Amino acid sequence: MASTNNQLEATELFEGQSLLYMHMFGFLKSMALKWAIQLNIPDIIYNHGKPITLSDLVSTLQVPISKQSLVERLMRFLAHNGIFVIHEKGENDDDDDQAYALTPASKLLSKSCCKDHCLTPMVLMSTDPILMGKFHQLGDWICGEIPTLYEAALGSTVWEFLEGKPEYLSLFNQAMASDSQMVNLALKNCSKVFEGIDSIVDVGGGTGTTARIICEAFPKLKCVVYDLPQVVANLSSACDNLSYVGGDMFKSIPQADAIMLKWILHDWTDEICIKILKTCKESVSSNGKKGKVIIMDIIINEEDDEKDMTETKLCLDLIMMGINGKERTGKEWKHLFVEAGFKDYKIFPLFGFRSLIEAYP
Repeated sequence: MASTNNQLEATELFEGQSLLYMHMFGFLKSMALKWAIQLNIPDIIYNHGKPITLSDLVSTLQVPISKQSLVERLMRFLAHNGIFVIHEKGENDDDDDQAYALTPASKLLSKSCCKDHCLTPMVLMSTDPILMGKFHQLGDWICGEIPTLYEAALGSTVWEFLEGKPEYLSLFNQAMASDSQMVNLALKNCSKVFEGIDSIVDVGGGTGTTARIICEAFPKLKCVVYDLPQVVANLSSACDNLSYVGGDMFKSIPQADAIMLKWILHDWTDEICIKILKTCKESVSSNGKKGKVIIMDIIINEEDDEKDMTETKLCLDLIMMGINGKERTGKEWKHLFVEAGFKDYKIFPLFGFRSLIEAYP
């Protein structure tokens, strides 16, 4: 019996070791993904017109023969993690080795395949050495008095950092725009959200990617992109129903039938979110008309979501933790709406790891 217990203990320890090593080397997933983008592999495979063999891929990349096996090992790693798929050669195949094809994930990294939904800018921003490096300060930051991880690692808030470095601000705007393009895929499932309203303000709408998509889908809907003056300066639109207004959402928000907050509230603490929602409530309640606030954000739901979906949401929560923001559970969202004075709300899980929420004053 003792040996059985010892053997069980050893098995558990080895399982624990495996889990720890998986976490220790988890950063290699993002590094391998960045490698594939830097070498333009998703577009190479797509433009090839069929699964590409290792020899053809190496030839296109002009990789030295001595490093051909490195490409194979990286592609094997990415395929194991769902970025590519490996087609093994069959008995009737003329090709002399296995071939690589795109998956839904790698299609989103191909400008040729998914021009309107390419997430390459988001990957490049997320894997930037400086932006990744700040997480080395997690321990000191959490045990210290500095408010945000950005301030602990870089000496400034995230917004000050972006404002002071135009190249990072451009990368950030490109990343947010690429993410906004995914909204187009969900519009067909939530057209009723925009029915019955004549005007909408996209608060923190950046360069207007989401607003343009909405305006094209609903040409009778007047849409205003509302962001900081320096963000919307010199922006114009070819759409008659789209305009840009500079301002501060903490002071006032233009009046409209609906206010949209896409990926905004997760940037802030509960106290600040309640303040923003109260300002939104005033905007849609003017002149005695009761409008609504449309929120596109994450709802953590560990009980109902699949493990991978929950892990994605929890990873994003840690990202937001670095700027004192957070991803919220359904209970936490309810708390915000109640404290901000909203009478009711509805949740529509339509956006992959995000949901759409309608809040009514």
